[in-house]
Amino acid sequence: MLSDYHKYRLYEILPGFSIWLTLILGVVLSFVRPLWMIYFIIVFDIYWVLRVIYFSFYLVLSWTRLRRAMRTDWLSMTKKEFPDWQRKKNAIFLPVYNEEYEVVEATLDALLASTYPSSLLYVVFSGEARQQEHWDKLQIKIKENYSGKFADLLFFTHPDGLPGEIAGKGSNLHYAEFEFKKYADRRGWAYEDIIVSAFDVDTVVHPEYISHLNYMYCRHPRPSHSSFQPVTLYNNNLWESPSFLRVMAFGTTFWTLFSLARLDNLVTFSSHSMSFKALMDCGGHAKDIVSEDSRIFFQCWLRYGGDYEVTPLYIPVSMDTARDDKFFKSLKNLYYQQRRWAWGVEHIPYLIWQSRQHPEISRWKKFFAVFREWEGKWSWAMVAILITLLGRLPLYVAGDSVRQSALFFNTPHVLEIMMTLAMVGLFVSAILSMLILPRRPVGHPRYKYLIMLAQWILLPVSLILFSSLPCIDAVTHLMFGRYLGFNVSAKKRANV
Repeated sequence: MLSDYHKYRLYEILPGFSIWLTLILGVVLSFVRPLWMIYFIIVFDIYWVLRVIYFSFYLVLSWTRLRRAMRTDWLSMTKKEFPDWQRKKNAIFLPVYNEEYEVVEATLDALLASTYPSSLLYVVFSGEARQQEHWDKLQIKIKENYSGKFADLLFFTHPDGLPGEIAGKGSNLHYAEFEFKKYADRRGWAYEDIIVSAFDVDTVVHPEYISHLNYMYCRHPRPSHSSFQPVTLYNNNLWESPSFLRVMAFGTTFWTLFSLARLDNLVTFSSHSMSFKALMDCGGHAKDIVSEDSRIFFQCWLRYGGDYEVTPLYIPVSMDTARDDKFFKSLKNLYYQQRRWAWGVEHIPYLIWQSRQHPEISRWKKFFAVFREWEGKWSWAMVAILITLLGRLPLYVAGDSVRQSALFFNTPHVLEIMMTLAMVGLFVSAILSMLILPRRPVGHPRYKYLIMLAQWILLPVSLILFSSLPCIDAVTHLMFGRYLGFNVSAKKRANV
């Protein structure tokens, strides 16, 4: 009889095992049964082309909704439809580690530029005691330049080494949320009327974001049973970033846009908003894991017996790429950032384990929740490798008997047709990337627009080096119980 510890360890091993099994079988079958592998690759490529077309359709759909939402006067609509709109309290949580003041300044200036009155925004900073000197200096500058411009500026210091925590954004947020709870309780605020936005400190909101959030929150029949997810853009320092970072940044944005149109597959990611009631009901952001931004959704989903959802906000928030002044350091930062995101594989054993403790949730709901997470990580790790590397291997190593078959002769042509059809997704991505691209800063030549288009030829290499490999790295760490801590993405702008 396995102990609970060994059962959970088994659940942690399974996702990585499925990925490594696919890799090993793909190589072995290419030598032992190349025809089997060729059949599999053809079927898989057809499946993936259909997924690319499906992806492109929802990507364009979300893009049109994004453009329409950014042109809407959401504050006027809120005032017109909800006379008591000012009852809502907006708390913006900004965890701080070692970010420079200029990064924080851009974030606060964007909040001030919002169409929603800044006098109704409560900005909550949470610094780290282990960076006390930097944190003290940052507080002084913020108070000097922004006191009196918001409803309130709150400053909390997250102590180092609290029990049951790992150092990172999640533990920082968790501490600040319960400190803010004391602040809200002293004022007698109803938790249902508090809208919490958990942002990275480099998050620059679109002028309509807060207004749109409040409109959707007021409009929702049960806002305490929903998180609110915006479009994530990584374009604050996009022009200064290397091509590999730009391609992966656009890829993340397009994945977010696609997910927003697929409500059945939507989970919170990075910057998001939610009811303070739901946040307190589920115990706050997890303080002992890396991927707290998506775990909070599953915490609420389990707490409310599967009756929890994510409402899409077709308004962007902008953040920084993992750029550094040195090229190879930027690539290293990108790899570690992608690995940290892929560490969301830790949700799979968590969901399998928790499913036993929630009989009120239907088996199908629990199955699909686990399947979506598992299939997502498998695809993340395997698709680029299957299409670009393993897909060609059986053609190179097949014996003479296989080489004489009609299937062998026709396979390269079939794969070429499949790849040509898959270029639809690449073409759509390249066009949308130019539409999302921020205004060209002074000092950047016009011909750089051509580079922005040409950089998409790097996509196959980028997907292997900075998508598949970091994901395989993450799931392998989990397989062997080598748990990753929180890696703070170094983000630099040219003017910092």
